[in-house]
Amino acid sequence: MKRIILLIIVCLIATVYISAQVVRSSKSIIHINNKPKTTVIPQTVSHQTANRPGMTVAPAIKGKYYALIIGINDYIDPVISSLDRPIQDAQVFYNAITERYTFNEENVRFLKNATSTEMFAALDYFAKKVLPEDSFIIFYAGHGVWDADAEIGYWLPSDARRNSKRDWFRNSTLRDYLVEIKSKHTLLISDACFGGSIFKSRAAFADAALAINKLYDLPSRKAMTSGTLTEVPDQSAFLKYLVDRLMNNTEKYLSSEQLFSSFRIAVINNSNVVPQYGEIQDVGDQGGDFIFILKE
Repeated sequence: MKRIILLIIVCLIATVYISAQVVRSSKSIIHINNKPKTTVIPQTVSHQTANRPGMTVAPAIKGKYYALIIGINDYIDPVISSLDRPIQDAQVFYNAITERYTFNEENVRFLKNATSTEMFAALDYFAKKVLPEDSFIIFYAGHGVWDADAEIGYWLPSDARRNSKRDWFRNSTLRDYLVEIKSKHTLLISDACFGGSIFKSRAAFADAALAINKLYDLPSRKAMTSGTLTEVPDQSAFLKYLVDRLMNNTEKYLSSEQLFSSFRIAVINNSNVVPQYGEIQDVGDQGGDFIFILKE
């Protein structure tokens, strides 16, 4: 009889021990042999936040967009030939960026037949006005000159004289202003003869585009020009296709490199020039890019 009672007691103890191993198995805390362990619950990845190739992430835009637009048709010196199209081309560019992109008219200066004094005054103004979170465009259409012996490039203001370089606008002066103007992004667009002389060296296209927000985060000093160290025609295919792409773009965020690559081949196929794009050396470029943003 004692053996039977003892056997019953042993069975009851075993039953209680086994039950203790499976308590609350449906919870995030599971007790195995009375030792707590935390289960790993897999996270569900949202299709809206997943980092998918080609997905555009909106950059956090804080600054304003400024622009200096210069178009020069007429020259005081009769030896320097006048041009027919620069002011008209500059006007079309002005219309494109103020009508479709985030450039308020009060932040854009448009100089027609600018003198050297007016060009300096405008750049001095933007050097004081533009802040480190702002973006800035310099657009120039007019005559350009390349001094092969000195290896110096120039823009010609309307009061330039052929026999004196006093009022010629040197590339080195432009570089100094690009350092002085403390923008987050500066984009230079030059439609002039020998415009490629602004590059100390020209950069090739990147093999793979970075996300827009990464390009915006890094400071940039980029330039696109209508040619290399060559003459360019007064009837500019470069400006024609540049403005066409700006006017017909449907992307909310458009980097300057994307813009340039979208019309480069069209310019080559319809003119005798090869447009150039790249970093302006030694003025603070850190690998970012100028981002055009469509208005709402």
